[in-house]
Amino acid sequence: MTEQGLDKPPDKPRWATIAVGVSHCGAGCTLGDIVAEFAVFGLAVTVAGTALPFEYAGDYVLAVALGLLFQYFAIAPMRGLGVRDGLKAAAKADILSLTAFEIGLFGWMALMAFVFYPAPHHLMPNSPVYWFLMQLGMIIGFASAWPANVWLINRGIKEAM
Repeated sequence: MTEQGLDKPPDKPRWATIAVGVSHCGAGCTLGDIVAEFAVFGLAVTVAGTALPFEYAGDYVLAVALGLLFQYFAIAPMRGLGVRDGLKAAAKADILSLTAFEIGLFGWMALMAFVFYPAPHHLMPNSPVYWFLMQLGMIIGFASAWPANVWLINRGIKEAM
């Protein structure tokens, strides 16, 4: 005899399902951003006195790579997909979400670089203030990715987690 609630977990509220989907995307974005920021800083690459274009490129490329990897390992086993189909499904589920996250973060990074800390006082990744403000950027990225995740989950493109 099965008691109510022991045979399956309770359904999550809709907002919690979306939040988990955004967090899944945000994990890849955040890790990619951390690695890329330190790589650009370590290589000391700049154009016109700013590293921002290189940070954007590195952040986005690594966010997509890690996000697709995370999404692949979430989707492929659930759907029983091979590598090729699993990567296609992961790309469909995460590219829009990752891009939306990064757009929010990149807007914040531009404000940090050109408004709050313009040259010659740019913040660098070796500063705790830089990482505190990047955390705020991640929150903005989370908020900007929310609508994309609602759309993707509603259409069944991204798994409700």
